[in-house]
Amino acid sequence: MQPILIVGSGLAGYTLLKEIRKRDSTTPVTLVTADDGVFYSKPNLSNALAAGKSAAALAGASPEKMAADFGATVKPRTRVLAIDTTRRRVQTDQGELGYGKLVLALGADPIPHGLSGSAAGDVLAVNDLADYAAFRRAIEGKRRVAVLGGGLIGCEFANDLAQAGFAVDVVHLGAWPLERLIPPEAGERLADSLAALGVTWHFGRSAKSVEPDAGGYRLVLDDGSAVVAEVVLSAIGLRPRVQLAQAAGMQVGRGIRADRLLETSAADVYALGDCAEVDGANLPFVQPLLVQARALAATLTGTPTAVAYPAMPVMVKTPAQPVAVLPPKAGVAGGWQVDCGEGGVCALHLGKAGEMQGFVLTGSETGRRTALLKQLAA
Repeated sequence: MQPILIVGSGLAGYTLLKEIRKRDSTTPVTLVTADDGVFYSKPNLSNALAAGKSAAALAGASPEKMAADFGATVKPRTRVLAIDTTRRRVQTDQGELGYGKLVLALGADPIPHGLSGSAAGDVLAVNDLADYAAFRRAIEGKRRVAVLGGGLIGCEFANDLAQAGFAVDVVHLGAWPLERLIPPEAGERLADSLAALGVTWHFGRSAKSVEPDAGGYRLVLDDGSAVVAEVVLSAIGLRPRVQLAQAAGMQVGRGIRADRLLETSAADVYALGDCAEVDGANLPFVQPLLVQARALAATLTGTPTAVAYPAMPVMVKTPAQPVAVLPPKAGVAGGWQVDCGEGGVCALHLGKAGEMQGFVLTGSETGRRTALLKQLAA
């Protein structure tokens, strides 16, 4: 019997393995991964510094323990090179593997920062545990860090670094942080809270080049101004890994295209997590990933189950000003109704008839999210 073959040992791949074993203890499952296969929670990487957690402290079970605990074969340091969907085999740098069903849980890559300059290769990005270990080594003994990007991950790293005592400059093209998700009033509250913690904002700007400068780096921005820092961290977003699927002839768009059963355009090949574009939507957040994993595990163990997302607010890990976001569906007509209080901001996205379509809460207002979710579900 050919196994269920999972490619990827991130939160998506290992969560699927656990969900499969809740339903089926006998079907062979093999998980292959290009990295060391250690289980860890990627969302913790952006708020571990202030908590004093090293990369070693974030590392969970070894691949050997994961294999033993969940009755699977785990192959670390095994990179998949190609997929033959006709023969149902994958080519790896350790040889060929057959599959009955194949799951691509490939994750996403940082978007290239595009900076010119002789120090462009020194700009860091944190996308996995090994990256985080390298980042911790780079900031050791340093005091000033520049962050490229004021989106969700950039804000979380800025908060974590500032809370740990670093001076932080954030270079962000938007007029306020998270401008694609939250209205300006909420963004200004978040920006002010991080500024009070030691973050210097450079809104409406992008970095163009980076050069070595007196033991650190000199970032030149698009208006000719400069930011000097000892470490530069790029957090300008992620791009789903689609190349492997595309080379195998599968349909791709923003991610690997899949239907509500998470099946791609190739029979018995599924996509899960950050690499997947499910029914037209790429949702690179934890809650959608968990919902997908539960549905796919049911499908793979004999109960075809279409993924159905509940209302899932995204929590931005910025303790200086916590943010909860439930965006309205793309393309809906409506606008923000914003109430600003001393403790935070409550912004409701309302349709023409006054119906709530989404919300943004900051600070103490985040405590209202459960009640608002119930109101949405009513």
